[in-house]
Amino acid sequence: MKAFSIYEIRQIINGELLQGSDDFVIDYIPYYQKIRKNKRNVLIFIRNKSELDLRYIKTRLPCAIVTDQDFDVLKAIEGLTVVKVQSVRSAFWNFVYYYRGLFTIPVVAVTGTCGKTTTKEMIAHILREQKNVQATKSSANSRLAHLHYLLGIGEQTDAAVIETAVGKPGDIRYASKFFKPTIGIITNIGACHLNSCKTIEAYVAAKAEMASCLDDSGVLILNADDEKTKTISLADFKGKVIYFGIKNHADFHATDIQYGQGGMNFILKVKKKSLPVFVPGYGEHQVANALAALAAVNEMGIDMIQAAKRLHSFKNLGRHLEITTGYNGATIIDDTWNFNTTSLEAALQVLNYAAGGKQRIAIFTDMAALGDYSLQLHKEAGEIVNKYGVDTIITFGKRAKEMAHYSRDLGLTCNIYSFFEYDQVYSLLREILNENSTLLIKSFGNNSSMIELASFFK
Repeated sequence: MKAFSIYEIRQIINGELLQGSDDFVIDYIPYYQKIRKNKRNVLIFIRNKSELDLRYIKTRLPCAIVTDQDFDVLKAIEGLTVVKVQSVRSAFWNFVYYYRGLFTIPVVAVTGTCGKTTTKEMIAHILREQKNVQATKSSANSRLAHLHYLLGIGEQTDAAVIETAVGKPGDIRYASKFFKPTIGIITNIGACHLNSCKTIEAYVAAKAEMASCLDDSGVLILNADDEKTKTISLADFKGKVIYFGIKNHADFHATDIQYGQGGMNFILKVKKKSLPVFVPGYGEHQVANALAALAAVNEMGIDMIQAAKRLHSFKNLGRHLEITTGYNGATIIDDTWNFNTTSLEAALQVLNYAAGGKQRIAIFTDMAALGDYSLQLHKEAGEIVNKYGVDTIITFGKRAKEMAHYSRDLGLTCNIYSFFEYDQVYSLLREILNENSTLLIKSFGNNSSMIELASFFK
């Protein structure tokens, strides 16, 4: 974070100094107290009495607070600077807008049902060969972390890459108030977070907020193959639209896709030129992630030959269709990062490739956060399983069991084992896994028991 004196901050937020010194220098603002607890010289915005944690404040001394209330208990705290404002909320946003306005840099915001973390990491990896990049960490993209990432932008920062997730409507718009993206990416739109978005249409609209968060000079990068993305109205968008795709015509188009050693080979066609590209990580979805990343860095002035060369050294993320030789010589595919119908289709494509004629075994948990659409989407998952085929299905959870049996009702010939105790899953896998089997482990991302199971068998 660029450092400010209290005097400078008071000019930005129109504050009055009640106690302490105007010369006190601030170099961090913990919007959420659990972030960077070790920092001192902090400025804390106290929005209400419940946030007045005196014990926390005393551990940060010397520090400063901004408040719109009178707290007599603060006067006795030595080393505490207090700034009074009319409205803490207005003061906070005035500072955010001011701070973001200090830096004229490209800011890429990436959202999507699947692939957003990988695409974000690819962009950051390519850019870091030449630039100083600020980026979100892994998939830590919650509202509480936005200020932390914004303040990570400093005078030496050349670009920022931000993952903007959708937990509920308004999340992308809220994130954009902090970051003011110049390039927006929607990797794809499936069905997720329906417990908060309530309907699939509302979820699509929440993803579509990306278009409204870019100004007239902004660039919107979209998936030409994604059906739900095609429903987004761009009538009011005045910026530049770039499409990436595999099946349909696109500005960044992949052809001649082939599985290679450790990843995917394809030919990138862009601006009437063709370029061979290798991206680590298996599946056509990984090619789509690479296309979106290449489109973004191209807009930031990175030569495509250099970008493709750099992409070759990208390290694919753990638990994203991570393939290893594991228990008793079996091939293990760990895809415990996320579970929805979009990621399921990608996972089954990779399972068929990795199995190469061996026995295909898949473990499925219930999909999470689907609200009233849970039954419908688990049936759709059953259709996907039937489409790609599995020899043995192991389920954990009521909906996963229904999904498996629905796939068999559709005509899939397979063995089905349904459990509600993890010990039973371990016992069966120890019995059936060998060098002639390939196991796909598919679960939602915060299922710690399934993550532990995958770790054991890997």
